[in-house]
Amino acid sequence: MKAFLILEDGTRFEGKHIGFDKEVVSEIVFNTSMAGYTEVFTDPSYAGQAVCMTYPLIGNYGVCLEDMESERIWPDAVIVRELAKVPSNFRCDMSLQEFLEKYETPGIEGIDTRKLVRILREKGTMNGIITTNENLRYEDVKGRLSAYTTGDVVSKVSCTEKYEIKGAADLAENGPISGSSSFNKENYEASLKGDLSKREKRPSIVRNLNGKGLKVALLDVGAKKNIADSLAARGCDVTVYPYNTTAEEILNSNPDGIMLSNGPGDPKECTGVIEEIKKLYASDVPIFAICLGHQLMALATGADTYKLKYGHRGGNHPVKDLSNGRVYISSQNHGYVVDTEKLDSKVAEPAFINVNDGTNEGLKYVGKNIFTVQFHPEACPGPQDSSYLFDRFIEMMCASK
Repeated sequence: MKAFLILEDGTRFEGKHIGFDKEVVSEIVFNTSMAGYTEVFTDPSYAGQAVCMTYPLIGNYGVCLEDMESERIWPDAVIVRELAKVPSNFRCDMSLQEFLEKYETPGIEGIDTRKLVRILREKGTMNGIITTNENLRYEDVKGRLSAYTTGDVVSKVSCTEKYEIKGAADLAENGPISGSSSFNKENYEASLKGDLSKREKRPSIVRNLNGKGLKVALLDVGAKKNIADSLAARGCDVTVYPYNTTAEEILNSNPDGIMLSNGPGDPKECTGVIEEIKKLYASDVPIFAICLGHQLMALATGADTYKLKYGHRGGNHPVKDLSNGRVYISSQNHGYVVDTEKLDSKVAEPAFINVNDGTNEGLKYVGKNIFTVQFHPEACPGPQDSSYLFDRFIEMMCASK
């Protein structure tokens, strides 16, 4: 079946329909990762967007359910040059086509993805429509395209009630955290029904139990699973809270540390969350924030954010740690950044910068046990170069006890 992508500037692509059969209007973005499409498609930060994968062949190793970063696919649609029809991998649970159908996600293949990415880089991220209606004209959808916004997506991706994940040390009697060969599909099915506490946890490459006994409160504004899993693999007990949880409830649980997660959309839309983060900032509890959480903390302390022309999405972005001068390759997925020109030096100072374009990639808060990063130290997909930041967070918590 033919499928069509019509962009906000009137550009029209013709390809083949893949996935679930439905028409969608969304913000079109691109990701440069060569692998890890399962993790990309299940990253809640893509809610409200349609993602184009720049690598030409997607789906060749199928989908392993254990690799999911949440309980469903979040992008509105998927755009690829070629969809592999017959996956080959011993861990494969289903094909990507089956995966897209299961979560009712449409897509298009066979278009010139290089041309699409060039347009987005030159003109900036724009909206588009994916449809199988070959009679649909740009004039028919021009108004819908210009009117579309991602809107309030954080409320859609956050958990609805709090749940706990025990640290690796506490799981010793019940066996280790499962590896790829022992994925428990019953737990996966339980997670689909909303019982997130029963899901399997994926370990970090290096398990560090220095966090044994530490309690971490994770505010879920669109959290990838590997954030909590990275803490649990280091021995921390993690309690995950919905996005609209009050600061009082979190602080009354007496956590040793607070994590602010990644998430989708314009950070300035999260006015209620920002007000609660102001209260968390005022406490003496150590805080580590990632991606959207990093932006929300900046807004809560008087800084500003702005939208990038086409964002950073992929697993090969170099960031420089200003404390030691080292450059790390990072996994990223964001369209907004903190404006360091409007940063109060008495409140926070830059801790990381993007080597490619010089934008801010992290902050260290003055006189506070708080540091935040724009990139993803938990990766999945992507390099594990910056996973040491979880150890830094644990050291901060231990030092403040």
